[in-house]
Amino acid sequence: MVQQNGAVVILKDDKELVRGVIDPVVAHCPEQTYITISEQCRYDCKFCSVPKFQGKIKTLDQVLEIVEKVKKSGNLKTIAFTSGVATTPEDEIDRVVDYVQAVKKYNVPIGVAVYPTLGSSQRLKDAGVTEVKYNVETMDREIFERVCTGRKGHSLDFILDSLRDAVKVFGKNRVSSNIIIGLGETDECVRKGVEYLAKMGVIAVLRPITISPYRKGEILATRPSARRLLKLTKMTRDILKKYDLHVEDSQTMCLPCTGCDLTPGRDV
Repeated sequence: MVQQNGAVVILKDDKELVRGVIDPVVAHCPEQTYITISEQCRYDCKFCSVPKFQGKIKTLDQVLEIVEKVKKSGNLKTIAFTSGVATTPEDEIDRVVDYVQAVKKYNVPIGVAVYPTLGSSQRLKDAGVTEVKYNVETMDREIFERVCTGRKGHSLDFILDSLRDAVKVFGKNRVSSNIIIGLGETDECVRKGVEYLAKMGVIAVLRPITISPYRKGEILATRPSARRLLKLTKMTRDILKKYDLHVEDSQTMCLPCTGCDLTPGRDV
C-alpha cells in the first residue's frame, strides 16, 4: 500500500488493485465513538482471545473522558459500547445501563453490543439505547456447543429469543447479530441462519474469523476466501431486501462502520 497524490493505492506485482482514501478513526472506528467497557470475559469462546488476558474495566470517568475528547474535536456523531463479561451478564448490563444513562446527555444515537439477559432489551431502551446487538456467533448448533463454551444459560435458543424480544423493543433495522464465517459451517447453514434472523427483523453481520495465535491448537478454523465472502454477502443483501430490512438505516456499531466486514447494501 502506497500513497499517491493524496490517495492510498494498493498494489500487487506493481499492478494497481484499488485506489481510495483512509477514513480517520474517531475512537476505534470512523465517525463513531466506539468504546469497549470490560476488556475481559469469564466465558471461553474458542474464537476469541479476550479470555486469555486480564484486561481492564473502564471506569465511568474514563469513558466520559473519551467522549468529551471526541466532542471537543467536533466529531461526536454516535456512541457505541461493547463489553465482555467480567463477572456475570447481569452485572455487565447493570454497568452498561449506568454508562448509557451518563452519556445520553450528548443527544446522539447510542448502540450497545452485549450478552443479553432476561429483560435486557427493555432496560437498555429505557436507559437511552438506540440500537442493540446480541451475537449468535454461529447458527450451526453443533459448532455453537463446541466453540461457545462456558456460557451458562446462554444457549443459542436463549440468544435467539433475546433477539426476537429486542426487535419488539427497538424495531426493525435496530437489531443486529454477528455470524462468524470460517468455523466449519456450510454456506447453506449461513443462508438459513441469515434468513431465520431476517424473518424476525434482525440484520445478520457476517464476520470473517480472525484466528488468534493465543488460540492455537484450540480451534479448527479457516479464514474465508474473498470469493466466498462476496457470495455470502450478496446472498445476505438479497435476503435483507426480501424482508424489507435496510442496512443504511443503522446508525451505530458495525453496520455503518464497514471496517471489519463486507456490508450488504454498502459494500456489495
